[in-house]
Amino acid sequence: MPTVNETLIERITLVPGLMSGKPTIRGMRFTVSDILELLSSGLSENEILEQHPILEKEDIKAALLYASFKMKNTMIIHAS
Repeated sequence: MPTVNETLIERITLVPGLMSGKPTIRGMRFTVSDILELLSSGLSENEILEQHPILEKEDIKAALLYASFKMKNTMIIHAS
């Protein structure tokens, strides 16, 4: 039985030719970065869902989870 995180992460798709191959939500023209930008602009989860009814609450959670996984596996080097 898949965990909650495994079920969520399955919503993130990488489709060559769609959105330049960036990670998208369920193969739609919404990228993970689109969701992050909406959240960082100050929109709440409910506001995003109202403005974009094609999205589901789990899509937003999946985008955050995917971004978190990517950051955990990214080395950041600061210029001196």
